[in-house]
Amino acid sequence: MTGGPQYEPYRTSPLPGERPAPPAQPYHPPQAYAPPADRGRDSRFPGQQPAARRPTPPPAAPPRPTAPAPPRTRKARLRVARVDPWSVMKVSFLLAIALGICTIIAVAVLWMVMNAMGVFSSVGGTITEATQSEKDGGFDLESFLSLPRVLGFTSVIALINVVLATALATLGAFIYNLSAGFAGGVELTLAEDD
Repeated sequence: MTGGPQYEPYRTSPLPGERPAPPAQPYHPPQAYAPPADRGRDSRFPGQQPAARRPTPPPAAPPRPTAPAPPRTRKARLRVARVDPWSVMKVSFLLAIALGICTIIAVAVLWMVMNAMGVFSSVGGTITEATQSEKDGGFDLESFLSLPRVLGFTSVIALINVVLATALATLGAFIYNLSAGFAGGVELTLAEDD
């Protein structure tokens, strides 16, 4: 007996040609779908067992009603960098005309209501008594504040208002454009509800 390590003889596996052949069976290609279970065994594949039927799951419970989600608000921060003076002039002109027409109609309605209440006659009588003298009959307020004269004054004031409002709005647009170049303009935050 020697003192060195003992080695077992090397066991070799059989070569591919020396391997035992598997038993002969018909070739069954893989199936994409299982055969129907109610037909039993398929005659084409005698060695294959019928596929077991899976139990159908119970129907899902209807979804529980949930509270509607609060509407989401989208916000956008914008800056008015420049105002077009021509568009400002057109809009201010139309608004001033509308305001002038409303003023004329309001003054006419107010005059008719005050005349129906007898305000002009009572105030006019008081002023006439206070201003009359031996030579003069006094100041006649009712003839001075007649409806055509009042509407004429109101029309002149409305016309002056149209001219001044249009000019001031256009001048304001030019001044805003100059100041927006230095200060950056007015910032707006716009919100949209979904």
